[in-house]
Amino acid sequence: MKILALESSASACSVALCQDGTLIAQSFQCSGLTHSRTLLPMVHSMLENCGETLGQVDVIAVAAGPGSFTGLRIGVAAAKGLAWAGGQLCAPCSTLKSMAWPLAHLEGRLIVCAMDARRKQVYNALFRAEGENLERLSPDRAISLDELGEELKKFPEPKIVVGDGAQLCYNTLSREVSGLTLAPAHLRMQSALGVAWAAEELLASGGLVSGGELAPVYHRLSQAERERLEREQNTKYTIEGDRTHV
Repeated sequence: MKILALESSASACSVALCQDGTLIAQSFQCSGLTHSRTLLPMVHSMLENCGETLGQVDVIAVAAGPGSFTGLRIGVAAAKGLAWAGGQLCAPCSTLKSMAWPLAHLEGRLIVCAMDARRKQVYNALFRAEGENLERLSPDRAISLDELGEELKKFPEPKIVVGDGAQLCYNTLSREVSGLTLAPAHLRMQSALGVAWAAEELLASGGLVSGGELAPVYHRLSQAERERLEREQNTKYTIEGDRTHV
């Protein structure tokens, strides 16, 4: 079973091709160029260099969220287009669980997945490494750094933090949370390999969807939506305030 995986949820962008859990090829880029410019050329180049075609791929996997609103939309749109062209099913993978998979070999460690969500929050999920598996200890969520710190104090085991928000978490929480370490640099950022491994799990559990059903999972309103709601709320208070003076 060949899986083509896409990861564009944050500043880095990567694609990977795996067969039955084994990595065939991977391309990673964190150049500052927009993912709309880099993602599909990376797919094309990787497949061409491997002597593979899209028609030989069985599943299109993508980090479906949480993450950057723009990055998720680009990744999901690319997966939809590729699946439409090749007729494959899609694996909508949790970005957070995908970033935990490369650390699953650290038996007994608490894996703290963290993406910078701004506003003193992170997108986060907790997993316990079990060799060839992961035990999920929390749902994917947006949580404040203060709340996360209080929760981590309840876990006695060594903790390793991974993701584009790892440095932020470590800098903020390492003094108050014992046993907290940073994942090594080469495993810290989100990667398409983790997405491919997460897709293997979805494949086994019957979690694949059609390209038409594939959709991003944001976990929080976008900044534009938050600002619109604030404006509507302020307008409502202004109107109600004017009425009290009539």
